[in-house]
This record gives sequence, C-alpha cells and structure tokens, in this order.
Amino acid sequence: GGGAYGAAKAGGAFDLVRFVQQPQVLARIVSAVFALIVFACLVGDGYMSRAEDPQLYCIFNRNEDACRYGIGIGVLAFLACIFFFMVDVYFPQISNTTDRKYLVLADLGFSGLWTFLWFIGFCFLTNQWSWTQAEDVYIGADSARAAITFSFFSIFSW
Repeated sequence: GGGAYGAAKAGGAFDLVRFVQQPQVLARIVSAVFALIVFACLVGDGYMSRAEDPQLYCIFNRNEDACRYGIGIGVLAFLACIFFFMVDVYFPQISNTTDRKYLVLADLGFSGLWTFLWFIGFCFLTNQWSWTQAEDVYIGADSARAAITFSFFSIFSW
C-alpha cells in the first residue's frame, strides 16, 4: 500500500513488476527506445555516397550538423535514460530527503532541457529534409523519416 517515503521504506524488498508499472519508468523506457531508434536510423542510413564520389555525406541536405545533432542527442538521451533508470531503482533506498529532492529536481530539469532539445532536433531535421534534393537520396529516405518521426515522439515522451 501507501505510506511515506524515506527512512521508513528504505531497505524494503525490490518488486520488479511494481517498479516497471510506475509511470516514470514506463516513460523512461519509451524515451530510451525512441532515442535508440533515432540514433540507429542516423548511424545506419543517415550517410550516403555517390558512385562517382566515395565521400560520405549526410542525407539531410548534405548538412553534417543535422546528422551530428540527431546522433548526439539520441546517444545522450539513451545514456541519460539508463542513468535515471538506475536512479529510479535506487530511489526508494535513499532516506535523505535532501538527496531525494536534488535527484527529483535534476530529473525534472534534465527532462525539460531534453524536451526542448528534441523539439529543436525535430525542427532542424524536418527543415533540412525539406531542402534535401530527391537525387541525393537513394535508400535512406525511410530512415530519415523515421528519425524525424521519433524525434517528434521524443518531445512528448520526455
């Protein structure tokens, strides 16, 4: 049941089913999956080359910054999800209310920042995709669209 957090609950048994059913844990798992999809799409099919020129270029209007930004926020978001997931696991064991407050504020602040960065990423990738020439895209169009789509979804999951 219910009850207070902190010292009274510290040291209790870990219930995996109850833990995974918590809304923040579910949102963190969804956010990690979305970040992984964005990162994987850009690393896997985000760079193209032409037969006459073996130099790789970013599929988003040949703008390297677009691919770097998407990959960067995807990787950092995935790592942050893992970090905050571990914080969620150990959170009930923390009895110091000051430490708990700082962890919650860090989570809230980081989530707010990352929501903003995903919004910027979505706008940036969408803009660069709209300027991309059709002849510059051979096979990576679906991955580019997936990266844009899951950047948009990540705004809400964070």
